[in-house]
Amino acid sequence: MKIESHRDLLVWQKAMDLAVETYKLTSNFPPSETYRLVSQITRAVASVPANIAEGSGRATRRDYANFLAIARGSLRGTETLLILAIRLKYLGQEQAQHTLNLLTEVSKMLTSLRSRLAE
Repeated sequence: MKIESHRDLLVWQKAMDLAVETYKLTSNFPPSETYRLVSQITRAVASVPANIAEGSGRATRRDYANFLAIARGSLRGTETLLILAIRLKYLGQEQAQHTLNLLTEVSKMLTSLRSRLAE
């Protein structure tokens, strides 16, 4: 399959799935967290596919790799905030496990794509 757009990238598609799942997870957080933890989590997770898309539109492989690194950083931030939510008992470990697994999968895909760009 020929890649014509960032939308054709499996890593972007999985990152979008991760964003949707994360938004669903945070929808039941306490109202007091709307402008605190929920806001931080949703901004971090939304920036993952956004940075993948932005990087794919850049002129050089180096620029693209830099945006993938930023996406990976946002992914790590998302993971940390989800673990915080588990510790605060806003989420159960079992409830969050699918999302955390998807997060790990996206992280591996980003690492692989970034390595290929460095070749």
